[in-house]
Amino acid sequence: MAANNLRQIPLTCSGHTRPVVHLDFSDICDAGYFLISACKDGSPMLRHGDTGDWVGTFEGHKGAVWNATLNRNATLAASGAADFTGKVWNAVTGAEIHSFQHKHIVKSVAFDRDSENIVTGSNEKLVRVFNLEQPEAQPEEYAGHTGAIKRALFCRGDKCIISAAEDKTVRLWDRMTGIEVQRLQFNSNPNSLEISSDNHILTISHGSSISFWEIDTLKKLKEVKVPTNVASASLHPDKHVFVCGGEDFKMYKFDYITGNEIESFKGHFGPVHSVKFSPDGELYASGSEDGTLRLWQTTVGKTYGLWKCTEPADLGNSISSPREVQAN
Repeated sequence: MAANNLRQIPLTCSGHTRPVVHLDFSDICDAGYFLISACKDGSPMLRHGDTGDWVGTFEGHKGAVWNATLNRNATLAASGAADFTGKVWNAVTGAEIHSFQHKHIVKSVAFDRDSENIVTGSNEKLVRVFNLEQPEAQPEEYAGHTGAIKRALFCRGDKCIISAAEDKTVRLWDRMTGIEVQRLQFNSNPNSLEISSDNHILTISHGSSISFWEIDTLKKLKEVKVPTNVASASLHPDKHVFVCGGEDFKMYKFDYITGNEIESFKGHFGPVHSVKFSPDGELYASGSEDGTLRLWQTTVGKTYGLWKCTEPADLGNSISSPREVQAN
């Protein structure tokens, strides 16, 4: 059955009661891969990545969770919240391991490749790095942004940190010297950062544009305009397509090489806050203001996870009536 004869119907993961603002996948490990979601209900959720099946909920934050992530092998999780803490969790047992106090809302958390450190970004306009092996030690601090930090990631072999903030800049920090070494200036605030799976391309969403940059030089590779103010974008591991979502409730798929729109789908009932490709590239996830997390097939109709190749007549008349995946 040709993929273009089938319609894109997402799997919808319920369970959250408030907007889903961020999501992330682990790498593929012996147990497959996992998906974590951050929600303003204060409880990050862990799921099987290919099906959306609920695994567990991390309980302990006392405010909206703005960001959640997994380390490479899904043994650890981290989250940042409106209770002014960044927390690290045992992703197998759900137990809290560390809680790092801040002076304002923590909007971003990320692990380095060896899970020895986490980087946080907060409304204090500071980027911090905490050593998980010496949690009581003073963190590294990087100051210079003039707006709240929206995203911070390790890059260039963990020797640098790249951060985006509500001052219309993306900045690169050298961990050896502690100083800013490069800066990108935008006409609107950057909303998301993503580093490609091969660590070569940085994807930035800003305004109604998505731009792609060479991570080792921060040389711009290309910029693509999209039909809405975009909150998040994700590049396929093979770098042939990218997806994005934003204010108009739609998910968009674009050809990375040509910059042409391939297709768009309306499945959410609110703005899309976060999108992310799975590590195998077979699906992408989206989180929305409507409180749901949805999984979309990259190749529509391919047998994968809970999806089976189905005749178009069997798919119903509306993409707003997806199959439900029970979250708890």
